[in-house]
Amino acid sequence: MPDGSEATPLAARLEALFRQGEAVLDAEMAYQKARVGFGWSRGKRVAIYLLLAGAFGGLTLVALVVGLLIALAPLLTAWGALAVVGLGLLLLSGLCFRAAVRAFRDARDTVLGKPTRAEAAVVAAVEQENAMQETAA
Repeated sequence: MPDGSEATPLAARLEALFRQGEAVLDAEMAYQKARVGFGWSRGKRVAIYLLLAGAFGGLTLVALVVGLLIALAPLLTAWGALAVVGLGLLLLSGLCFRAAVRAFRDARDTVLGKPTRAEAAVVAAVEQENAMQETAA
């Protein structure tokens, strides 16, 4: 039968192991909370870009309607105004939508733990530099 002196070091070790496990769990929870927060902030950016795309799309429709009304007049310059305003707003709408899609993909990749486009570009540049150094050596 073991005496109390042998059980004490084992109990102390188990207690230290338990405390280390708690510290690791706390660190992992903090990391996951930070990841979710980062993904949430990217999600807000996606929503803003989608709202802007919708707003520019709505303005495009208004411009087309007003432009068509003006185009009914026998003046040729009304069509020019319609083309410039309509195409300009359509271009802005497309750019905002494209930015929203990119932001969504970056947020999705971050939440899923995949490298973003920027991270992948850095990795590719480092690999290319390493390959160039290997061929030079």
